Amino acid sequence: MKMNIIINNSSMVPIYEQIVEQIKTLIRRGELVENDILPSVRTLSKELKISALTVKKAYDNLEAEGFTVTVHGKGTYVAAANTELLMEEQKKEVENDLELAVQKGRRYGLSDEDIKSLFDLILEG
Repeated sequence: MKMNIIINNSSMVPIYEQIVEQIKTLIRRGELVENDILPSVRTLSKELKISALTVKKAYDNLEAEGFTVTVHGKGTYVAAANTELLMEEQKKEVENDLELAVQKGRRYGLSDEDIKSLFDLILEG
């Protein structure tokens, strides 16, 4: 299975976290579904030209968070979709984006009421 994972070497985000986030996104979008096999640690490390230990760390994190299951000797598979877990992840992302928007509004001198009004306008949109 070929995954289009893009590593940004100039990012402050560690490479293993970039891999984790991109695989989670593929799962959330339905591009990777239950029982899909991920590339082996060696294969992905060669494709991305990074250490196998970095890929292993990413895969371990995905498994710890319930997104994948590793079957010894067979590979790493996408776990059964935990819709609550996926929804929680998505809510967290939206919450972070909203927090950034509120901070930006405050930096620009908008009152909380102004920010709420803008938010209501966007929701009505």
